Amino acid sequence: MKTSFKKNQVRFGKLFGIPLTVDYSWFLVLFFITWILAGSYFPTEYKGWSHFYYWAIGGITSILFFVSVLLHEIGHSVVAKRFDYNVKQIKLFIFGGISEIGEEPRNPKEEFLISVAGPVVTFLLAGFFYGLADLAKGNEYLYALFHYLGLINLFLGVFNILPGFPLDGGRILRAIIWARTKDFDKANKFAAGVGRIFGFFVIMIGFFEMMAGFFFDGLWLSFIGWFLESAAFAQIQKEQLSKYFAGHTVEEALTKSYGLVPSDTTIAEFIQDEILTRHRRAFVVEEAGKYLGLLTIHDIKNIPQTEWDNTNVTEIMKPLSEVKRVDINFPLSDALKEMDKEGVNQMPVFEGDKIVGMLSRESIISFLTNLNLSER
Repeated sequence: MKTSFKKNQVRFGKLFGIPLTVDYSWFLVLFFITWILAGSYFPTEYKGWSHFYYWAIGGITSILFFVSVLLHEIGHSVVAKRFDYNVKQIKLFIFGGISEIGEEPRNPKEEFLISVAGPVVTFLLAGFFYGLADLAKGNEYLYALFHYLGLINLFLGVFNILPGFPLDGGRILRAIIWARTKDFDKANKFAAGVGRIFGFFVIMIGFFEMMAGFFFDGLWLSFIGWFLESAAFAQIQKEQLSKYFAGHTVEEALTKSYGLVPSDTTIAEFIQDEILTRHRRAFVVEEAGKYLGLLTIHDIKNIPQTEWDNTNVTEIMKPLSEVKRVDINFPLSDALKEMDKEGVNQMPVFEGDKIVGMLSRESIISFLTNLNLSER
């Protein structure tokens, strides 16, 4: 199994062609859940175990709980890939897991089936673990392990189908409204609005829990509510942003702050001549006036510094045939969706066969800022 590190996450493998990653925050919540199980839940429910067994069963239960979360997200992702959506990764993090699908659903049927797949997997897991618990009644340790996993999967399944966007239930609600009204914007706005209300409701429950003396339980609920409300609000803003860009083209937001790098340049020369002297993030590798590929500073990270003098930029660039590109007259809102779908931060802008600039998230933000200033 190949392990790699990127920013605040660890990539630990692939399944069905989908990268699997773990955010650093996951390790914190893994320990927290193990601590709760070993220090409170199992000692209360099962008397007389040694400290070793409380912690051993607690740790195994925590790991299998997150395996269940992972399987839930795989359910979403497999169905999404069945409909030819780009699943960028599945990530485990402090609030559970998420399947990062690079585009909005194309129709209500696909959204419904993708959204319902996760809870179906979770309910099946609940039944599976309850079945194992029934078989393991003669062994208290195994019974405790499987019974808890059945219980927590049942709870997660019920919680996920509640109609609070971005929970699966909120997406199912959006799909149903979309199918009835034939209006995605209306369905999205309604589902996100319900999601915000649900998030505030969870925050309020958490607050009352803290006031009742269950401080950590209440604090955790409040964090979950805050996350749900923020995600729902972000969805509303995302759609508003797409509408804001309506009528604008890539030409208005591109930047000409990119570099042309000769194909015979070494990484050491590239660092010295470009990275240390110019504030650019994207570069086009060329040879005799022909574009060969796209190069970013992130492409250097896997090359040891001792090899910079002997490694050519063509060895680390992304070939132009594999680079997502965009035409200068392409609608800006659609270009932003393409960037999200492909999981890229910049795309070369073409006019005919010539690169005329680079569209990046930074250049889009700069355009948006200037647009706001001009309208005041």
